[in-house]
Amino acid sequence: MPPKDRGKGKLPVPLPRDMILKDTEGKVWRLGSQIGQGGFGLIYLASPQTHVPVEDDAVHVIKVEYLENGPLFSELKFYQRAAKQEQIRKWMNLKKIRCLGIPVFWGSGLAEHKGKSYRFMVMERLGEDLQRIFEDCGSRFKKETVLQLGARMLDTLEYIHENEYVHGDIKAANLLLGYTNPHEVYLADYGLSYRYCPNGNHKQYQENPRKGHNGTIEFTSVDAHKGVAPSRRGDLEILGYCMLQWLCGKLPWEQNLKDPVAVQAAKTRLMDELPDSVMEWDSSGGSCRELSKFLACVYGLAYDEKPKYQVLKKILLDGLESSGIRYDGPLEFSTAACTRNHTAPKVPKVSQAVLGLFLTSPLFGSKTLAPELYNLQLVGKEVFE
Repeated sequence: MPPKDRGKGKLPVPLPRDMILKDTEGKVWRLGSQIGQGGFGLIYLASPQTHVPVEDDAVHVIKVEYLENGPLFSELKFYQRAAKQEQIRKWMNLKKIRCLGIPVFWGSGLAEHKGKSYRFMVMERLGEDLQRIFEDCGSRFKKETVLQLGARMLDTLEYIHENEYVHGDIKAANLLLGYTNPHEVYLADYGLSYRYCPNGNHKQYQENPRKGHNGTIEFTSVDAHKGVAPSRRGDLEILGYCMLQWLCGKLPWEQNLKDPVAVQAAKTRLMDELPDSVMEWDSSGGSCRELSKFLACVYGLAYDEKPKYQVLKKILLDGLESSGIRYDGPLEFSTAACTRNHTAPKVPKVSQAVLGLFLTSPLFGSKTLAPELYNLQLVGKEVFE
């Protein structure tokens, strides 16, 4: 049963280290150190090896919220309905893709501590978020890296959308590298995910000013500014804004973020005046060509129309063709502006099921990681060969 008031929540009293939790399948988990917190939840390292303390290199995490809080419930429902591992494996085989950027869900359950009821979710562990890397790289990514990230997110969004959900809050803070293989990227934080097409029936377009401007103001779609329920085209529009920021360093409306109406007007102008608006925003003159085409295709979608994902993906892949870089190849963040070295020695191969760290935004904004995780260096060579 969903929480009675999903809009409100508070940070829970921490659970003690070494506490044993049992999920709904009867599997037990031991809590390790707390490695993050946000407005509504805490995140701990965890291990199914309950007879020994949890090590700092644990490959699982547990996210904990009070039972009455809403975001974790929404996230849990997404994973239970749309992200079963067998579903994902079949999809990857069908689409012939080597990685799908959805973190592995291991289980969930309820717990009691000092008279309080908690809900918890066990996830695989991921690494750094792209927002931190973006800032370390002088708030700009190479064009090839932007196109790689965009194409991979299209793979992920197509899967999510085919399973009746939209994400609704795509941004660099919610994109995390693999904990062991940092050349993989995962879309985390499904607390704002929305079932746009329950049982095959798409929600109707309806503007509701009382619900206007939902999401992260920099990236949220024009529909969301109008209070319209999230949709597939909204997710793709958000992705387009993310890519524009990564490539150009900023968005045209960033100086007005405290004024949602002004942001909405600026986004409307950008979309109405494509492709010139995007091309003119790019100071380098020409490197935004793929993004202007991408956003123009998104702009042409009806609210309930199924996007042509492969057409959109081809637009991005065409931009990679001349460089000889594969969209699923190694990611390069080492620009001249970087303040840290995003490379590290080779690590042992591990199974794909245990890669990564599930650290969700806002819980894992740029200031909440433990120092040892913040300083995590990236692997310079792919572990899957």
